[in-house]
Amino acid sequence: MLNRAILMGRLAADPELKQTPNGISVCSFRIAVNRNYAGKDRERQTDWIDIVAWRQTAEFVSRNFCKGKMIIVEGSIQTRNYEDKNGNKRTAVEVVADNVMFGESKSANPNSGYGAPMPTQAPPEPTSYASGAADDFAEMASDSADLPF
Repeated sequence: MLNRAILMGRLAADPELKQTPNGISVCSFRIAVNRNYAGKDRERQTDWIDIVAWRQTAEFVSRNFCKGKMIIVEGSIQTRNYEDKNGNKRTAVEVVADNVMFGESKSANPNSGYGAPMPTQAPPEPTSYASGAADDFAEMASDSADLPF
């Protein structure tokens, strides 16, 4: 059987890092993922996906991501049943993250908290080889030594 999910979206809020009683890190967060198609009103729909990361992945997310950041999450979909405050039975659907990556470069969002954007430089002028004559080149003397290849 196969249960893999790969999602790219923006964090809806800052991730929450907690510790289990055994000292294992767990991080919960929600991402907004746009659908590939628009509805009847031509407006794109957004899905809000709950994500859970454990151990080093949880600590990585907590250190490097905040609300509004683009994130790529790879993991598996899990469901769990629980009882809410009013005693109603509920089912939670979430992605358990195995791998998390940055979804944008540091300089893509200057207000991202990564630091100052990288300075931009003009590209160097391309070298033009379109002009020239055969007599602009000189013949090289050949070596009599054998080449090793």
